[in-house]
Amino acid sequence: MNAPPDLRTPRTAADTVATTSSAPIHFATSPRRAAQIAGAGYVLLFVLGIFANFFVREGLIVNGDAQATAANIVESEGLFRLGLVSFLVVFVLDVIVAWALYIVFRNANRDVSLLAAWFRIVYTVFLGVAAVFFFQALQLLGGSDFLNAFDSEQLNAQALVALDTFNATWLIGLVGFGIHLMLLGYLAIRSGSAPKALGYVLIAAGTGYVIDTVANAFLANYNDYESIFLIIVAVPSILGEGWLGLWLLFKAGRTQEAGFDRATS
Repeated sequence: MNAPPDLRTPRTAADTVATTSSAPIHFATSPRRAAQIAGAGYVLLFVLGIFANFFVREGLIVNGDAQATAANIVESEGLFRLGLVSFLVVFVLDVIVAWALYIVFRNANRDVSLLAAWFRIVYTVFLGVAAVFFFQALQLLGGSDFLNAFDSEQLNAQALVALDTFNATWLIGLVGFGIHLMLLGYLAIRSGSAPKALGYVLIAAGTGYVIDTVANAFLANYNDYESIFLIIVAVPSILGEGWLGLWLLFKAGRTQEAGFDRATS
């Protein structure tokens, strides 16, 4: 006996797409995996930041002395280029860390977590623009033929101006980074899984970055108080970001793992 014909309306390609698009979308990256990515990123950022800032910038750039700075860069061109590459790697890592931190803290407050990620992205854009001036200083001292229109003193001065512009651009971007840390501190306090003390230290670190940039912009005699502002920024920043990196690597996201597994199964 033949089976009765199927009288249901045939499914079209549009129906299939509609059904597929209405299905729930699950995140492929678990909070624990995101925390590990962010923690590893923080470790790399710390190492690269120490190298690029203290071994390259502080080691080669002499404030206010264009001739000495140019001589140092020409003599240690390979080191200067490694510093530039380090800043470019930091640029990429900061984007990855911003994404990973959003996943880690979205359960505490999705909107604030997204806002924190955006502020870190804004900071990263400023860092990318600043890196252009870092590279420009190298180009000015590279001895290309078209630069023969300028004498060496002019080129050295322009290179130092480019490096000062790098500093200024990065400094402005640190306002965005400071706000990112303050929002991250709030999320850590609200999360219930991160130590509340960590949240308060991150808020203090972020506030320090903002205060330092504002003071640099408004105080004509900022250099007289530079050591004080360095302490205001460095102490909570090293403590807070170091603590955050360790917490991300070894503990963050574990309490959310079971719920994530159920949601994606």
